Amino acid sequence: MDTTTVKVKHVKQSARKVRFVLNELRGLVVTNALNQLAISNKKAAVFIKKAIESGISNLSNKGNEFNQEDIYIKSAFVDEGPTMKRFRPRAMGRASQILKRTCHLTLTLSNKNNKE
Repeated sequence: MDTTTVKVKHVKQSARKVRFVLNELRGLVVTNALNQLAISNKKAAVFIKKAIESGISNLSNKGNEFNQEDIYIKSAFVDEGPTMKRFRPRAMGRASQILKRTCHLTLTLSNKNNKE
C-alpha cells in the first residue's frame, strides 16, 4: 500500500489562512494540486507545495514504482500551533497584545489503486 503522511510544523501563518488554500486541494491528484498552487498568490501555497513535494519524494524513496498521475491527496488538515505573544506600546503608557499564530500542516498522499 503506497501511502505517506507528511507533517510541516510551526508554519508561521494562522491555521485559518492555510485552511483557505488547503480546502481547494483536498482529494485532488497531486499534479493538479501542484498546478493550482503554482498560480496561487497566497503565502500558504508555498508551505503546502513543500509538503506535497516532500511526500512524493518519500514515496519514491520507499522503492515502490508509482506513476505521479496516480497519487492523490487522501486527507489534509491544519491544526493550530503555539502562539507567540508580543506587545506593542500604545497611548498613555498602555500596551496591547499581538498574537503571532502558527500552525501544523498534515497531508496524507495515497495511490489511486488503493482508494478506499
